[in-house]
Amino acid sequence: MIDFIKMHVKAGDGGRGIVAWRREKFYPMGGPAGGDGGNGGSVYFAVDTNETTLTKLRFTKSVKAGNGSPGLIKKMHGKSGDDVVIGVPLGTMIRNAENGDLLADLTKPGQKVLIAHGGKGGLGNHHFATARNDAPEYAQPGEVGESLDIQIELRLLADAGLIGFPSVGKSTFLSVVTNARPEIAAYPFTTIEPNIGVVDLGNEKGFVLADMPGLIEGAGEGRGLGHEFLRHIRRCRVLIHVIDMSGEAGDPVECYDIINKELATYDADLEKKPQIVVANKMDDEYASMYLDEFKKAYPDIKIYEVSTLKHIGLKEVLYAAMDEIDNAKVVEAENAAPIEETIVYRYQPKRPDFYIEKDAPGRWKVVSQKIDNLVDTYDLDDPDQAYQLGLQLDKMGVDRALREAGARDGDQVIVNNYILDFKD
Repeated sequence: MIDFIKMHVKAGDGGRGIVAWRREKFYPMGGPAGGDGGNGGSVYFAVDTNETTLTKLRFTKSVKAGNGSPGLIKKMHGKSGDDVVIGVPLGTMIRNAENGDLLADLTKPGQKVLIAHGGKGGLGNHHFATARNDAPEYAQPGEVGESLDIQIELRLLADAGLIGFPSVGKSTFLSVVTNARPEIAAYPFTTIEPNIGVVDLGNEKGFVLADMPGLIEGAGEGRGLGHEFLRHIRRCRVLIHVIDMSGEAGDPVECYDIINKELATYDADLEKKPQIVVANKMDDEYASMYLDEFKKAYPDIKIYEVSTLKHIGLKEVLYAAMDEIDNAKVVEAENAAPIEETIVYRYQPKRPDFYIEKDAPGRWKVVSQKIDNLVDTYDLDDPDQAYQLGLQLDKMGVDRALREAGARDGDQVIVNNYILDFKD
């Protein structure tokens, strides 16, 4: 079942700025005119209502957005990299694979979320002209685009879910009452991926119905594909519990008990969900006998007798499900509260670009991966580039942070693998 994918996403790097000069007929020795690099493309995920599974992403191990192009002469910007938009079904959740943090929960048509931000393009040399240096030979490299490993998980968004043992008639039920066309055959585990369809009751009434793959004993503890199946059921408002009254799938009372036990083992809240109990295959010669035994075991449960094969008794089940769904919606509205699993997008708090550590008396350390990467782009043996780096660090607030930390003239400052002198 393709409902869980791991993937690496990489936003595009920003294009580098360039060193260039204005060279025109009447300005043979013009000033700096190097253009800025283009921004790197970003990686987005968006709801695609035509998709119902993650099958299309099955063999996609990584996704990379386009890099920005270098800047151009005459202060012209380079072209920005192309964004990548990945279409996924409703109910898709995206987590950071490293720590499990929820990044996005796509629960509404049209939602689109940013997962990896493209790097900014570097500045061309005309930005670095100063009174001291009106012909800078330096241009910024582009920023590196964000990259991370993610987990993509699909939890179907359905109003009602069909549950029960394999081959009790759930897929046939779905095919009869909706426009879905699941695979149907006379052997267990025909359904290995959830199928989904829309029930139309007329007068603008209807609901989304999902056929969950058949559960087995031990599913709540992960046996077989139990956990993969059960996590879909958590989002259903109502459960339609289909029982095979022909006895072919096993004793109906035992089957009913086992399924409910597995629901409670996986998640105690599943046991509390409204259930509509459907006695299927009532056209079988042994069905009446098994039904009598079931009613004796559970005299207080309302049972809907149906034959999906002959299309008998289905309307009553659907209207009962619609009533339960409406009731569930009212309860949800009354108890509406923010829940982690329904966050559309959780932005992580912005971390500071750097912080200052006291390494020893008179010696300080600038701790920052961003600044380390920046320093690697400069040749500090070149006085002009060293000067430009100093200006850049000052703009980023490093000088101010050092003063506030207690740095004094002549103190040493460790930046990346370099030791610099601090001048206040």
